[in-house]
Order: sequence, then C-alpha cells, then structure tokens
Amino acid sequence: MARLIIVFFFFLLSLLCVFRAPAYLLWYVSILVTEFPWIFITVMIILLAWGLKVERFRTMSNVVNIVSLALFLAPVISSYYISATLSQKLTSAFNDGVNDGAKPFSFLQMITGIGAEQASYTTMYYTIAKDSSQTLDFYAAKQTGKRPCVIVVHGGSWSGGDSKQLPELNTVLVKAGYNVATINYRLAPQHISPAPVEDVRSTLIYLRAHAGELNIDTNNFVLIGRSAGGQIALSAAYTLHDAGIKGVVSFYGPTDMVYGYHHPASPLVLDTKDVMVKYLGGTYEQVPQNYVTSSAINYVTGQGPATLLIHGGNDPLVSPRNSSELNAKLQEYGVKHFYLSLPLATHGCDYTLNGPSGQLTTYAVMRFIADVTKADRHL
Repeated sequence: MARLIIVFFFFLLSLLCVFRAPAYLLWYVSILVTEFPWIFITVMIILLAWGLKVERFRTMSNVVNIVSLALFLAPVISSYYISATLSQKLTSAFNDGVNDGAKPFSFLQMITGIGAEQASYTTMYYTIAKDSSQTLDFYAAKQTGKRPCVIVVHGGSWSGGDSKQLPELNTVLVKAGYNVATINYRLAPQHISPAPVEDVRSTLIYLRAHAGELNIDTNNFVLIGRSAGGQIALSAAYTLHDAGIKGVVSFYGPTDMVYGYHHPASPLVLDTKDVMVKYLGGTYEQVPQNYVTSSAINYVTGQGPATLLIHGGNDPLVSPRNSSELNAKLQEYGVKHFYLSLPLATHGCDYTLNGPSGQLTTYAVMRFIADVTKADRHL
C-alpha cells in the first residue's frame, strides 16, 4: 500500500510534464520535473524494481508506475525530436552555414552538467539620477580585441528581479568571446513604461562611451530578455532604431500587451492583469495607448533587427501565442528570425542550462548571436 501511495504521488507530479501548471507553486514544481527529469526517471525505475517484489496492489501500482515513467520521459523524447532538425532549421533561418557536428541535446549532459564556475564581473553605474541610479554587471570577454556585447534584461514582472538573475548563460557567452552587460532598470509601480526601454538606451550610450576601455565592438550589440525582460528587449530593439543592435532574443516575453490584458493568466498562477496595470499606469480602459505602444508586435518593420523567439507550450504565465503571433508578423515582413517552440516546456525553462530546454535554448542562442554579429563561432 505504501508503494502505491508513493507511485501515485509521483504520477501526479508527472502530469506537470505534459500539462500546464494550474497554480503558482506547481509552476515551480513543473520547472523541476521538466528540466531535471532524469532524477524522476531514476526514482520511477527504482520504484518499478521494488514493485516486482511486492505482491499486494502490484498490478495497479506497476501500471501507474509505467505511465508515470513515460510522462517523465516525455520532455527528454521531445528534446531529442527537436534537436534532430534544430541545426538544419537554424542554418535555413540564418543562412549561417554552420555544420560543426555539435549536438543540441544530450541526455548525459543532464546528469554530468557543464562547468559550474561562474565568470567574474564588475558592477558599474550606467546612469545616475536623483530618483533612480542604475547599475549593470559587466562580464569581459575571454578573447582579446574588440568583441560584440550582449545586453541581458532580467525578468520579474517589471517590478522585481535584478541583474544577478540566471548567470549561467552569461558565463557561456563570456567563454565564447562575447562581452556581457546584465542591467538593472527602473521598476514598477514607481516607474512605468517606457522607463525600462529608456534605461536600455542609456545602457547603450554608456557602453559606447566606455567602449575603448571595455573592448566593445559598438557595431555589434545583441539584446536578450527573459519574461518581462523579453518585452523590454523586444521593444528596445524595435523602437530605438539603433543600427548597432544586430539582434534580439526573447525568452517567453509578452509581445502583445493588449492581448495579454484581455487574456490574463489564471489568477491561481499570477494576477497578470494587476502586474500590467502597475507597469503601464492603469487599466486598458484608462490608458489604452500605453498598452499599444508597449507591444513590440506593433513595431515590426522590414528593417527590424534579427530576432530569436523562445517559448514553452506549457507556459502558464505568458501565453505562447505572444511568440507565435510575433513569429507570423516577422515572417510577413521578411525579417530574419527563428521561433524555437518547446511544446512541453514551461515559463523559466532555461533555469538550468543542462535541462532539456536549457540545452536547446543555449544552442540556439549561441548560433543566433554568432550569426548576427558575424563573430568567431565558439559553440
């Protein structure tokens, strides 16, 4: 009986591998089960072996056990399926001619991982004001000479988070020969849109002014944003009209704030309508223009920078429709872009670079940045 209860508990967890999390805490659990599936696969194999020795409830528990094992395997199988054609699709999208044999996904890497040592950084003030002075963390490229610079915009519902968020990718980028600047920006509700986009502009001005000492190639900037940071990065890339911004990467970012307001996430997960009201200074009925002007999808032109969109199909916070609709708009206008859709991934799927989604997204990001900056490729 004890085994049946344990197996049923893990069965409930395994459902989060294929279904959208229905509540906030379960969203965190869904990241765990989809990005560390090897742990749960191991547990289910052990429980199955235990079941072979137990007579009572053996058939019922074994069936549930096998179903759970299959569900925990689903993110792994999905990642292998995507990885089989990912390199070819990226080559087609960006015409980069890369054929280095690197594997976008490896089951072994989920267990052994990649180097955990994080690159060092220096914190700098990029703007000083009475009401809000902002800093950035600058990670210098390992290679010498003028190098492209990646500006990373953190998530946090526009009201939280900071530049220290998810630093693993920063280290990978630095080792590959890119400078990285992770920025803090003015937060809601004290500061509303477009304040964060203006902070990205200030960041660009600061980095250009110090390009000599920081060894920055000022013609090669790439913006990366996660969640709310994705909205900021896309808006900055599409509205600042800065020729030095060669590309933008959005991890599960909102692209259509009007749609997001009228189709909010489940309040059990997050009150996204309230989040948007605080960021945009009122409801849609009160300040409709703020919702329109903060929607990157409204600023797509044929001259826009190359774009990489990354979104999980089981995202309970930001609907993947945001990325799919922007993908269609970019296609319509002939903008160089790629949409990496991860059907079983959730919001924050890049929490670990060693997970199924983490490996695929890192591979795509590295290929993308190498192409748009025309820098030496270090995949």
